[in-house]
Amino acid sequence: MFADLNPSQRDAVETLRGPLLVLAGAGTGKTRVVTYRIANLIRHRTSPERILAVTFTKKAAAEMKDRAAKLLGKKRDEVPEISTFHSLCVRILRRHIRRLGYPEHFAIYDRGDQEALARNALREMRVGSEVMRPGDLLAFISRWKCASVRPNSAVSQARTDKEHLAASAYRRYQNALKTAGAVDFDDLLLLTEDLFAQYGDVRRDEANRFDHLLIDEYQDTNASQYAIVKSLAAGHRNLCVVGDDDQSIYGWRGAEVEHILNFRRDWPECKVVRLEENYRSTAAILELANRVIAHNKVRHDKVLRPARPGGMRPQILQFPDETAEAEQTIESIKSRLTDPTVQPRDIAILFRTNEQPRPFEAALRKAKLPYILIGGMSFYDRKEVRDVLAYLKLLATLGDEVATLRIINTPPRGIGQSTVAALMEHAVSEGKRLWDVLAAASRLPKVSPAAAEGIKALSATIGEHRRRLEAAAESKRGGETLTAIATSLIAAVKYREEIERLYPAEEDRVARWNSVEEVINSLASYEQKASKRRPTLQGFLDDLLLAEREDEDDKESQLSRNAIALMTLHSAKGLEFPEVYLVGMEEGLLPHHRSVALENEGHDAAIDEERRLCYVGITRAQQRLTFSMALTRMKWGKPRDSTPSRFLFEITGQPAGNPVPKPRGKRPVSNRKEAKAQRRLP
Repeated sequence: MFADLNPSQRDAVETLRGPLLVLAGAGTGKTRVVTYRIANLIRHRTSPERILAVTFTKKAAAEMKDRAAKLLGKKRDEVPEISTFHSLCVRILRRHIRRLGYPEHFAIYDRGDQEALARNALREMRVGSEVMRPGDLLAFISRWKCASVRPNSAVSQARTDKEHLAASAYRRYQNALKTAGAVDFDDLLLLTEDLFAQYGDVRRDEANRFDHLLIDEYQDTNASQYAIVKSLAAGHRNLCVVGDDDQSIYGWRGAEVEHILNFRRDWPECKVVRLEENYRSTAAILELANRVIAHNKVRHDKVLRPARPGGMRPQILQFPDETAEAEQTIESIKSRLTDPTVQPRDIAILFRTNEQPRPFEAALRKAKLPYILIGGMSFYDRKEVRDVLAYLKLLATLGDEVATLRIINTPPRGIGQSTVAALMEHAVSEGKRLWDVLAAASRLPKVSPAAAEGIKALSATIGEHRRRLEAAAESKRGGETLTAIATSLIAAVKYREEIERLYPAEEDRVARWNSVEEVINSLASYEQKASKRRPTLQGFLDDLLLAEREDEDDKESQLSRNAIALMTLHSAKGLEFPEVYLVGMEEGLLPHHRSVALENEGHDAAIDEERRLCYVGITRAQQRLTFSMALTRMKWGKPRDSTPSRFLFEITGQPAGNPVPKPRGKRPVSNRKEAKAQRRLP
């Protein structure tokens, strides 16, 4: 079983009791270690259902399940519980959330739903969008929630006027969520933490379900996840965490690298295993990676050792401006693609900020090269998808206010804004939900007969399909499928006719209707896979929401195309490419100007995270790596001189301020213009 493991990997796999910290450097085979360890626990007679493995994305959880099943040679339903943090918390909350005053069948609000609540909270406070936009408020709220800060604490912690404003709106937002019987994505963690902190019996019940706990990507845990892990493992202390402090790059969304740095303090009897043999990159690339990350003083001591010796020396190029950087990078890629062994999907262009890819996209289009910009519009952000999901949410949780407001006049049924305002006013005065007062619409003076008729038709349609849903749930033989009910509802509200009315171009109509069809396909797939548990519409919506947030970039499906990948360094985490271009290596870009400003205020941790981001970028490359920078860059329409990134000096082992030599070794030059660009940095 262990023949293909190196000594360090085998040590981690064979350590089956007590706290274990596995420091898994980039490309060292951590997923293999986690799955082999699960299999080894089961081989040593630990019941599969007594093992819980937790990671951060649905894709990673699915990969673990598949690998563990293959190792064990058993059916999938015999493998342990392997899930994401948020999926685990949904299950815990479904069992216990009534303790916190929420309904058992709570709704999980997506980004659009959250923005609607945030907009209402700001409107109630008479705060205009010029002062604070809903998205800005949600950024504050998410940051507080990821740090386990509740509304009352946010008010006391606020320092600036904007923070005080956001803290007040946070309280209104949270009250509105609870009144609607809903939670947002961050609440899944925060409320689970609250349950464990306030109810010892709940904490003990959930902890007693498992004898072993494995946590992947432990360096990415936030305050709530950290507290949840400690609660679940405190009794048996069989906790294995796998991660790499050198790849902790999500501090901006609440991840705290201190959790992995202080693991020995939290679990004094722990064993530490270091995975340092890198199977991804050449020795030439790893030399630079080790050199740059060594400048972070607060880290676990480790060095990546190459399984692949030698390799082509990475290049450092400079260009007159960002346009030349883009054009010559694409010229270099075009030259590489003349090699029949190199495909577009083998190449990635990595950058620090979302603004940087514009000139690269222009150059790629001009060169007629296929490319994909990772992290574009999510499938779930499309209007037609959000409309259909709102109908399904209303069907699953009758009275969902945000869903009601979205579909009440979509497609149009004569219900204007004045009618909605009158209905909302009546709902507030009666202390009821909007859906619950629709039956009274015809009696309200501000509601026209046409609007009342439209409301009556909507109520009847939802009511009929709701009854069909309940009948299916009660049927012992399974009854009507969820897919059939959802398809019928979409037809009943004439949604296809609405698409045909809105989009005259055939291409648009087909693409948008295909998106609707894809939602139905997802529902059918969910029903087919729900073998042991009875499928429910709420369960489908939960899974869909979690999939959207946990794999929100949808990187894998996008990368299936044979195209050059453009993506931020954050999006590149977890991926690898034969050839990588790390562009924009300038102070203010990498490291980012916000981190430089924080450093000037005495906060060195911000620069340390930027350096880890650079390290992540370097370790994505398998065979060839090119750094580049622009000597000038446009700012507000004027060229401004750029300063080489400090990381270039660290990579080459030179003091900052000196000319930065390129790493030794030659690289074929495709044309004179590029040759001219390969000068030493000033």
